[in-house]
Amino acid sequence: MIEIEVLQQLAKHDKGGNRCVQIRNWFDYRNHICIVFEKLGPSLYDFLRKNNYRSFPIDLVREIGRQLLECVAFMHDLRLIHTDLKPENILLVSPEYVKVPDYKVSSRSPKDGSYFKRVPKSSAIKVIDFGSTTYERQDQNYIVSTRHYRAPEVILGLGWSYPCDVWSVGCILVELCTGEALFQTHENLEHLAMMERVLGPLPQHMLKRVDRHAEKYVRRGRLDWPEGATSRESIKAVLKLPRLQNLIMQHVDHSAGDLIHLLQGLLRYDPSDRLTALGALRHPFFTRDHLRRS
Repeated sequence: MIEIEVLQQLAKHDKGGNRCVQIRNWFDYRNHICIVFEKLGPSLYDFLRKNNYRSFPIDLVREIGRQLLECVAFMHDLRLIHTDLKPENILLVSPEYVKVPDYKVSSRSPKDGSYFKRVPKSSAIKVIDFGSTTYERQDQNYIVSTRHYRAPEVILGLGWSYPCDVWSVGCILVELCTGEALFQTHENLEHLAMMERVLGPLPQHMLKRVDRHAEKYVRRGRLDWPEGATSRESIKAVLKLPRLQNLIMQHVDHSAGDLIHLLQGLLRYDPSDRLTALGALRHPFFTRDHLRRS
């Protein structure tokens, strides 16, 4: 029942109904809870997939990022943590799109002649799937989030709170800019090694406090990598990743500096140093754009 309670609370406070999916009704069918939602468009993941994983234009990433952070700030204000933010759980309000020339296509040499990419007509989004949403309370230590979007404090067993949502937002924004998930892995040590490759070394004070399940990933005060790798392929997969700034520069023309700086704040290892959703909305990546348009 918790998901229905969360949806009803969100609806009560979200007067405009413009951030979270709206619950229309619910009923019990043979002990199976059914929820009726408003009709929305495809998820960001489905849109990317049907677009051959081509990236979104930076101005669209900005608009989606702004709305996503507004939603997260709104939830955090209600003391709710989503815990499963990912492109599959962010829906475009409208399925309509336009086709625009894809200038980066030469590098991928499409066999199907797709020299155009789809861009959503409207940037309006809504967040869905509140089945894992939890109230903020102390000592939350169980595993949350879908692997690619999972924060380091969750993997290291250090306990988690609101900042785990902010980490997920950082990973999502990178994915919208590049078309591909930032950390493509299914294994904890490899995941942490990928983080270090993209973002630099994990802080000593976090590695010292890992719980007993995560102790095996740390050796002599640092990540047990590449020594602890399970395979050569795993080491290669990590080495293949570029630094965050290089990755963004490859895909973004204007606003790259502001975006990199924002992402560095969203993807800070220490959750107590990470930007809050509200703090992120005040970042020049969003506010400078406001100045440009006025």
